[in-house]
Amino acid sequence: MEGTDISDLFINEQIRDKEVRVIGADGEQLGIMSAKEALALAEEAELDLVKIAPTAKPPVCKIVDYGKYKYDQMRKEKESKKKQHTVEIKEIRLSPNIDTNDLNTKINAAKKFLLKGDRVKITLRFRGREMAHMQSSKHILDDFAEALNEIAVVEKAPKVEGRSMTMFLTGKK
Repeated sequence: MEGTDISDLFINEQIRDKEVRVIGADGEQLGIMSAKEALALAEEAELDLVKIAPTAKPPVCKIVDYGKYKYDQMRKEKESKKKQHTVEIKEIRLSPNIDTNDLNTKINAAKKFLLKGDRVKITLRFRGREMAHMQSSKHILDDFAEALNEIAVVEKAPKVEGRSMTMFLTGKK
């Protein structure tokens, strides 16, 4: 069922394949037969014939109550979405002449993001004459990473990109 959307499933008369592999209502293999025979078996059981694996050779169809099957699949999808966490990249911007207390505030913000499971991008922005002292300001990013080394690892080391220097941190597993 992975990869196919519930709305993409073919049921009953929509199945036009010459032969299909059929699985019965209670999960037993009924073998390979024509789509018409499979549909007759499904109607006999007062259930629907649903193509669950259209890419298989021959396609796999199952005799089920389509409404109940659709409901179960939607519930499974919803459950799997609930469990997954999307990792976001949070950005923290600094300037070369940042004060100690301001830096500590930014470090605490980064700590919150990392503990939540997000990646953190630290950007040190340079303006005007600050551009001449880029390398001497690298220690700010190093101090930042050092302060968070208990809970984070440097994913990408500080790198100069235009008017800024960026570094990525990821939480330790």
